[in-house]
Amino acid sequence: MYYYILVALAFSLAAILIFQTWAFTIAVIRQNNGIADIAWPLGFVVVSGCSWYFYHIKLSLTQNAGEPDIFLLFIIGLVAVWGLRLFFYLAMRNWNKPEDWRYAKWRQEWGDSAFIRSFLQVFMLQGVLLVIIASPIVLSAIAARTSASEGYEWYQYTIGAIGVLIWLIGFFFEAVGDSQLAGFKQDPANKGRIMRYGVWQFTRHPNYFGEASMWWGIFLLSCVSAHGVVDVVLRAVGPALLTFMLLRVSGVTMLESKYKGNKEYEDYQKRTSA
Repeated sequence: MYYYILVALAFSLAAILIFQTWAFTIAVIRQNNGIADIAWPLGFVVVSGCSWYFYHIKLSLTQNAGEPDIFLLFIIGLVAVWGLRLFFYLAMRNWNKPEDWRYAKWRQEWGDSAFIRSFLQVFMLQGVLLVIIASPIVLSAIAARTSASEGYEWYQYTIGAIGVLIWLIGFFFEAVGDSQLAGFKQDPANKGRIMRYGVWQFTRHPNYFGEASMWWGIFLLSCVSAHGVVDVVLRAVGPALLTFMLLRVSGVTMLESKYKGNKEYEDYQKRTSA
């Protein structure tokens, strides 16, 4: 089992690093490392494809193989819906815009080494983190059932249903939050103001809350096929890492540093949870 897990993860990592190299090439041509943000959700679709490929191999090698595992289908389908929606949203929003202030700042700080550091610290590092976060998909593909005789118990269906519900809540917050923010920014009267309406009145970052929620939902879906506590813990590493990154690394902390000293945002912080 562990041999297949390592092979599947290595294959997914290789595919992602090739994908990230392609994204980096586009970023160099456009002189815009913000391409990394656009490529991010599409990378998870690539990992899902790799996982389905491995599961298909597993099915082909199994005698009396039945219908594909319903929970794995849900996982791959939900990740594809999330990844493709966010990819097209970010592409339409950011493709013709100047480089995001974070990447522009790094480019200036890195100076002559910006080319190699962008490749390694932005695109390659993002690829490694992406595979770790997406590991529940790979682990689910390795452990998914191959025959209807390998039935699931009622409590496994319950866990799966809760996972789908959490994913739907997260998708709602992210998709609706993005739509409401886009509409808010289109009104010239809102220039320089802080978005704090709709789902933004419940969380200062509905897109981050939504993304974290969706991955915890995927985690629960993946736990249906888990074997033991260690397997469950391994599947929790991905969403836990993503949540930490969104809260402390490239998400809330970095974004809110941009609004330091903004009185309206400080009032928003006092009234609304991160």
